[in-house]
Amino acid sequence: MSMAEKKRRKNQKKIEDSLKYSILDGTFYSAMVGCGESFFGAFAVFLRATSFELGMLASLPQALSSSAQLLTNKLMTIFKSRKKVIITLAILQTLMLIPIMMTFMFGRYKITSLIFFVCLYWVFNMMINPIWNSWMGDLVDEDHRGEYFGKRNKINGISLFISFIAGGFVLQKFFEYNSMVYVGFVVLFTSAFFLRILSIYFLARKFEPEFIIEKKSYFSFLQFVKHAGKNNFGHFVIFMGFTTFAVNVAAPFFAPYLLNSLNFSYWTFTLIVATPMVAKYFCMPLWGKASDRFGSIKVLSLTSYIMPIVPLLWLFSKNIYYLFLIQVYSGFVWAGIELSAFKFIHDTTSIQKRALCVAYYNVINGIATLAGAFFGYLILRVNYFFWSDFLLAFVVSFILRAVFVLVFIPSIYEVRKVEPISKHDLLMNIVKSGTTQGMMHSPIIFKWFRRK
Repeated sequence: MSMAEKKRRKNQKKIEDSLKYSILDGTFYSAMVGCGESFFGAFAVFLRATSFELGMLASLPQALSSSAQLLTNKLMTIFKSRKKVIITLAILQTLMLIPIMMTFMFGRYKITSLIFFVCLYWVFNMMINPIWNSWMGDLVDEDHRGEYFGKRNKINGISLFISFIAGGFVLQKFFEYNSMVYVGFVVLFTSAFFLRILSIYFLARKFEPEFIIEKKSYFSFLQFVKHAGKNNFGHFVIFMGFTTFAVNVAAPFFAPYLLNSLNFSYWTFTLIVATPMVAKYFCMPLWGKASDRFGSIKVLSLTSYIMPIVPLLWLFSKNIYYLFLIQVYSGFVWAGIELSAFKFIHDTTSIQKRALCVAYYNVINGIATLAGAFFGYLILRVNYFFWSDFLLAFVVSFILRAVFVLVFIPSIYEVRKVEPISKHDLLMNIVKSGTTQGMMHSPIIFKWFRRK
């Protein structure tokens, strides 16, 4: 056996191990999100944040963190290693959980402090995103990305769901015992801290293929924006940016709507918010295989057309079982959108330009998030139509989503050779697969780790 063949096999073994470590990293990361980050909004409600402050908490951190991704190319140049950059940023993100849980003690500045430290938390976290995408793009074979990330997201979804449910249970118990809710939040954020440490451990064990930054691959954000309307990836970014704006007209206000307007307990709130996680758990592998076979754009197009109605459905009933059904539908739809969008980014960007493209994509989404939340807040101030201020924001979000989908989706096309299928047949295929396989199958999480 030649030296080149030995090296190839050795690297292949490292890649296979790294893909397993990536799932373990994602599992603990998702658990951290489930019992930590997912409760930032509820923590702000507990601290008596205003609607404006809740909107800022949900949008400002993402806007700032998205803009900070413009520095990722510089960081890779300085560190000369994607792994070193990611681990450093992950440690800094983890440390932010300490001051976040202590903001309760900051008196009149507690909400301002919470927003500030959550901004730092998101900045460190989101700066990882484009570099991680570049790294994983080198590890996962392009013909099986949908299948791999579908399985990975499925396992992550289990972890997220379990930790989120456990977090809601903890909060409810502390609320029942002398209303010690703050102690419950401390328990959650402390647990999130150690779960992220475990995630970083598996990150550090992953293999990093050689990666050389080429100066000729660099292009500025202004250049990207200038040419966005002239290429396929640019059309995709524009569509996702407008969609993000429309979604965030309503998204920041679901937590206060459930906790304040509907007066649900922390436990009921947790169950309702966790329901889409369960739906995503069943649907991610189905959408992943469909995107490999029929194309990312076919999946993105289908799910985008049936997505706008989600916020409108909240107007018709306050019945908890009805709300659960809405959340199941939401999880089904967003599983397809998130997976197909993620896969389309990998399909349409080169290895050298991927980190930069993802960074610019996230910058635009971050700006859209902030703008959408601010517009949503303005809508709350002029509501004269519904018994709850939040419902008008939900209606406007529905209208904007529908308009943007109809305008922009037709301009995005598939870049891979895939099997043709109509949207109707694809939907029927997914529904049939979900009912006959997903719902009847008792998943064993670690079965996937066995060698085929």
